[in-house]
Amino acid sequence: QVQLVESGGGLVQPGGSLRLSCAASQSTAGINVMGWYRQAPEKQRELVAIIYRSGTSNYADSAKGRFTISRDNAKNRVYLQMNSLRPEDTAVYICNAVGYDGGWYWGQGTQVTVSS
Repeated sequence: QVQLVESGGGLVQPGGSLRLSCAASQSTAGINVMGWYRQAPEKQRELVAIIYRSGTSNYADSAKGRFTISRDNAKNRVYLQMNSLRPEDTAVYICNAVGYDGGWYWGQGTQVTVSS
């Protein structure tokens, strides 16, 4: 069972930046995909970005050009660098991991609020 703990959320003004971090409780050697989802109030959870162990990444259209996902397999961490933040980016950002065995794991989430 992999436990995921997010950090780095907070309040930021429009146009600002935040860097989210997600730490896995054990080696990510058995994890193929790590990623970030977000859920705003009264909205469905949506994919933000994912990254494969190989380093290949994919982004939601809303994140392209503004967000960058990265992964440090040695430190069992995945990061999300968010630039040019907008009020509509306000949400709880949730870390996700998918194992090679098909298991899905979720963190508790970290709140990101973009407001002036």
